[in-house]
Amino acid sequence: MFSRFIKNPLALKRLKRFKELKRAYYSLWILIGLYGLSLGAELICNSAPLVVHFNGKSYFPVIHFYPDDTFTGSGKQTRPDYWHIHQSDEFKHNPENYMVFTLLPHGPLASLDQQDVQVADRVTLKLTRQPMVGTADIRHDFTIKRAFRLGAFVDRDDNALRGQSVETYFELPGDVKNAIARRFENQDASPLSRTIKGPGKKPLSLSLSTFGKRREAPKTVRLTIRERASAESGEKLSTRLAFNRNLEIESDDDATSLSEVWDRITDEEKEALRRMIALRFEDPVEPYKLTIGGNVYVAEFLKEDVRFPFRPVKDHWMGLDGAGRDVLARILYGLRTSMTFGLLLVLISYALGIIAGALQGYYGGLIDITGQRLIEIWSALPFLYVMILLGSVYGRSFLLLLICYGIFNWIGISYYMRAEFLRLRKQPFVEAAKCMGISSSKIIFRHILPNGLIPVITFFPFSLVGAIGALAALDYLGFGLPPPTPSWGELLFQAQEYRWAWWLILYPSLALFVVMLLGVFVGEGVRNAYDPKRYTRLE
Repeated sequence: MFSRFIKNPLALKRLKRFKELKRAYYSLWILIGLYGLSLGAELICNSAPLVVHFNGKSYFPVIHFYPDDTFTGSGKQTRPDYWHIHQSDEFKHNPENYMVFTLLPHGPLASLDQQDVQVADRVTLKLTRQPMVGTADIRHDFTIKRAFRLGAFVDRDDNALRGQSVETYFELPGDVKNAIARRFENQDASPLSRTIKGPGKKPLSLSLSTFGKRREAPKTVRLTIRERASAESGEKLSTRLAFNRNLEIESDDDATSLSEVWDRITDEEKEALRRMIALRFEDPVEPYKLTIGGNVYVAEFLKEDVRFPFRPVKDHWMGLDGAGRDVLARILYGLRTSMTFGLLLVLISYALGIIAGALQGYYGGLIDITGQRLIEIWSALPFLYVMILLGSVYGRSFLLLLICYGIFNWIGISYYMRAEFLRLRKQPFVEAAKCMGISSSKIIFRHILPNGLIPVITFFPFSLVGAIGALAALDYLGFGLPPPTPSWGELLFQAQEYRWAWWLILYPSLALFVVMLLGVFVGEGVRNAYDPKRYTRLE
């Protein structure tokens, strides 16, 4: 595409070299496409509609501001809330009045109300069975003297277990029997915990506490038997039932959950649970304990309440930030801000650097020495402190940030341009131009500069990447663009504040990484295209 506009054979050769590195060539087009997409962000993400047809007239809010009074007759000259106006009777009941919204009808500055976020309006009842714990005081012959809640493991009453051998229901390993014997022999014994098999070969946990030698040997030893956790035993200990506002069950975990748990709850407990579920639709509810079939369950009433920042949902693919603003819209507009800032910064700083380096390299002598000393003094100034001082005096703004960063960012490229002009000023074509009486300004900008632009072209993509990263860093630190300007660094700052909001970490970081990676690939391709010793390096 570019080759038809280029006539210089050397430039065509360099373009061919650039295209040979496929990742650089494709990255350039992807970067151009992303920037072009961000330039048209108003046509993709915008809280204002593209077209409004109201009372026989057409309006275009994307390109022109219309006050609220135009559509509501309220007399207010403020910005209208188009989404709520669209829900009004004038648009609902009159088909001739309509609005055409963008693909994502959410602008980067529009803060949503909590009721505008669409989530499932239901309460999930989570019933978690508490693991059973029972104890048994046994005699020398392993008969049970006392039992507490042990009958729940064998479907028997605790009193009915008295006098029966514990081995009738539980298989005791040899080391457990030896540990029990040591305690009856009044010998010191360390704590012991083992897995045993209960009725139906069900795995259970048996434990013995620490025993110290006493004056008399004990007459009984206490065994503590616990039900193993669901992950270890493979048994499901919790059930979830979803209820709508009519207190009807919408779904459960599986087909048998309803019959196994809900149908075994007494009518009184069901009524109490329904009251709490109805209350949970409005306010938080504390967990509630109940007994089902001899087992203790804890009922939790779970409902997804909208609190900003909020996770990705149907109409907000990348979630919402701490102020209820759409993250995708802010990332897209932030891409435009970052790319525009980077391009302007690089152009301004390179222009200053080229002029400073050209003057030093062309004239040399006292001008060169004086310029170098002034640059050394200027580079010693602390940029961040200057930025903070000017920001506190004049306020944070895009222009101020661009100027402050530009007056410090030109120093690096000026060194390269100075070296190029020092090399080229003694070339024969420069001496010939001087003999012809051509002015110094024409020699600098029309003869030497076109031959010394290789450092500028080579470093341009890398400088652009650095400018984008610098803007994100300044916004993250709070010294960048003023709020509520869409910015990737500002989203990352929110991610530090809300560390559980993974979408504020993932998407801005991914956008920053992709753009900087594409820029580095382009810079690598440009460097290879302008490399005069391409085949002398081992790659």
